[in-house]
Amino acid sequence: MVRVLFVCSGNICRSPLAEGAFRHLVEEAGLAARIAPDSAGTGDWHVGQPPDPRAQATAARHGIDIAKQRARQVAAADFTTFDYMLAMDASNLRTLKQTAPASAPTRLRLFLDYAGDAEASDVPDPYYGGQEGFDQVFDLVHRGAAGLLRHMQTHDL
Repeated sequence: MVRVLFVCSGNICRSPLAEGAFRHLVEEAGLAARIAPDSAGTGDWHVGQPPDPRAQATAARHGIDIAKQRARQVAAADFTTFDYMLAMDASNLRTLKQTAPASAPTRLRLFLDYAGDAEASDVPDPYYGGQEGFDQVFDLVHRGAAGLLRHMQTHDL
């Protein structure tokens, strides 16, 4: 089983959308028994809360249900439990690197490193904006999810 953790700040916008998009692609590929996605935040502001309603609506428009997800904060055990910990932006990647144990085997990277043709390296935080920000985020995380799945099919499965 390959375990993937998508990480943003509060775990209610970007990382739940990334988890949902990736899970959807994994299930379509028939790989749900071999790949386990999850998401978390570097902060604890929203622990226990469902994804932002705008994130849920965006995912639903693409046939993806993320309503049952609940925000959680990255835990020390995540660094050994997950094979990949993918940050939505450089700030969260720095935070992960600062808190990772030296012996952690986890692959810490920016999520959009897997998008291939993405114009940006960071997935922008749509929290304080409107619906178009959530649509932009979904497009980016979907491209990243597709690229990550292709990478994993070549290197991990």
